[in-house]
Amino acid sequence: MVTDNTQREIAQALSYLEPAVDVRIEYVDVPDNPANKVIAIHFEAFVWGRQPYTYNGCPYLKVESTTKVMPRDMFEDRLRANKPQYYAWERQKAMRIGISDLHEQRIRGAVRLGVERGRLLPSTTTETLEHILDKLQLLTDGVPNNAAAALFGTNIYEYPQFRMRMARFRGTDKNEFIDNQRAEGNFFDLLDAGMQFFFKHLSLSGKIVGLHREEHLEIPVEALREALINALCHRQYEKYNLTIGIAIYDDRIEIENPGVFTPPLTPENIKESHISYPYNPIMADVLFRTTFLENWGSGAGRIINACRKQHVPDPVWTYNGGFVVVTFSRPNEETSTSDLETSTPNMETSTAVLETSTSNLETSTPVLETSPSELETSSSPIPMLIKVLSDKYYSLREMMTTCGIQSRTYFSENYVIPAIDGGYLERKYPNSPNSPHQRYRLTEKALSLK
Repeated sequence: MVTDNTQREIAQALSYLEPAVDVRIEYVDVPDNPANKVIAIHFEAFVWGRQPYTYNGCPYLKVESTTKVMPRDMFEDRLRANKPQYYAWERQKAMRIGISDLHEQRIRGAVRLGVERGRLLPSTTTETLEHILDKLQLLTDGVPNNAAAALFGTNIYEYPQFRMRMARFRGTDKNEFIDNQRAEGNFFDLLDAGMQFFFKHLSLSGKIVGLHREEHLEIPVEALREALINALCHRQYEKYNLTIGIAIYDDRIEIENPGVFTPPLTPENIKESHISYPYNPIMADVLFRTTFLENWGSGAGRIINACRKQHVPDPVWTYNGGFVVVTFSRPNEETSTSDLETSTPNMETSTAVLETSTSNLETSTPVLETSPSELETSSSPIPMLIKVLSDKYYSLREMMTTCGIQSRTYFSENYVIPAIDGGYLERKYPNSPNSPHQRYRLTEKALSLK
């Protein structure tokens, strides 16, 4: 029986909910038993992005017929989604890092790319570093925030999450290492280290198509780079005890990202067309403005398209124990040797083959697959050089800074040497290639593409 006391008890129970709930209470007669009523309480269900509910100061979770206290990390995810400006890790002030602890050359090199692509105003190149950081939302109360540290920090010893595990395993499990490394640094340091590890352990193969030689890493460079950029940008940095991992097996490559699929994305629908749901929106916006990332949710599609273009199986996304994992299947030896006329295990062998080829003086490198219109959106090594350089001479260090790469060896082997061999880059002192005063510039062939 519903009495005045019953109604007071319901009102009191509802008062413990925060935020306040707009409810409609309905008392329904029970057929054949007029003394009893069914109490129906109608309210709007929780929607992702709104403030999560608590009852008497505690969040709860309904699992089938059981109500239990909501796990802390789940509640924090809901708080962060509702008010990212207050709770997001990337917006918090960086620990013991000032503006002087950020890599100014790398920041200005990234800004230059953004200006050339029209994503930043030309005046940005002449602004003070502090003004640039403020414009990119990399300052909180005038000091660098965690997003700034993650992207451009140099003094990052306080951040164990700015590390990456890399391993080449023998076989298809983790029982035996062939190579086991660890890298640490900011976003660009880790991207550089990861790509270098791929080039070290994956096969570079080539075949003659018409009068040109085409070369491919066994998994497309564009796909690996995009997957690694996504892992570095969208990981949950607040999980300081977890790190990104690159695992190369005989049959597959796995990129492990400590993170989640931001709702409504799931492992099942991520391959479908969707809009962008960045976990770290400040970092994602900076990378978009500086051309390292798109903001249309097209990353998974570009990865898949790059794989299909090279006849590599589509990667698979899974969620495993707090990690988002992207798995690429490696081609077996029979497929790679039957489809390709030659196989080159490293860049030095590839260079030697290119130098001895007499079928065409303009022997193809990967950039020949890129048309001028596609050049603007390409992130491959040689198109990147063509995109950011001009007919003026640059030192090796200036080119590395502009491209956001720190490893001199990696940059020389994967950018400079292939570009020179392909006729896209020329030395100022060709007869003294190791001159300490050596400079480089784009050739007429590269400028015609640009």
